[in-house]
Amino acid sequence: MNTPASENALTAQIVDLRKVYHMDSQYVTALDGITVSFERGSFWAIMGPSGSGKSTMLNLLGCLDRPTSGQYILEGQDVSSLDDDALSEIRLKRVGFIFQSFNLIPQLTVRENIELPLYYLGWDPGSSAERARELAAKVGLEKRLAHRPSELSGGEQQRVAVARALANDPAILLADEPTGNLDTATGEEIMRLIAELNEQGKTIIMVTHEAHIAAFAKRCLHLRDGIVERIERADR
Repeated sequence: MNTPASENALTAQIVDLRKVYHMDSQYVTALDGITVSFERGSFWAIMGPSGSGKSTMLNLLGCLDRPTSGQYILEGQDVSSLDDDALSEIRLKRVGFIFQSFNLIPQLTVRENIELPLYYLGWDPGSSAERARELAAKVGLEKRLAHRPSELSGGEQQRVAVARALANDPAILLADEPTGNLDTATGEEIMRLIAELNEQGKTIIMVTHEAHIAAFAKRCLHLRDGIVERIERADR
């Protein structure tokens, strides 16, 4: 599709997005006609009660699923109806993920975990190793490159996950309860790191159920029953 000039400042946009699941003999509407524009360099928190559609929305934004109807435009490209192979390529090249459970590969070192997306992108070993060292330094783990996840604290493991999410220089960084498995102090350290990445220009969309974590964001989108209840400035 052709992108209007007014959309040049947008990283992503969802237009009348709906997602309906067929469960047993019933249809369940997880998202019901949502329209939101995510400006380049913005930092959003998505909040809402259980079943409000938070995870479904993050899955659609991360190209892990396709909407039932509506559009999802990522960097000017409508990715709503792409096939699985095309969505996989979008995820690899344009999206970074930070998960609550870190999702590190236990057999790999810190360096190898960070390098993993670059391996699938076809980077040569020397360049990917240098990129991993650069990102490890960015998250304060330059002295831990040879360690495995079991030798790291929870906060350190999440820092590795942040570095891995940045490896492909993604257009959009998605965080799913990034502090959910961390104590309060460590969680706030991770959030300061994520907020710093936003200040450096990364577009970040984060799901959280904790108001003090959402306060690190610049906008807060509240979902309820699959619709946008309200959008507000976060207290940052």
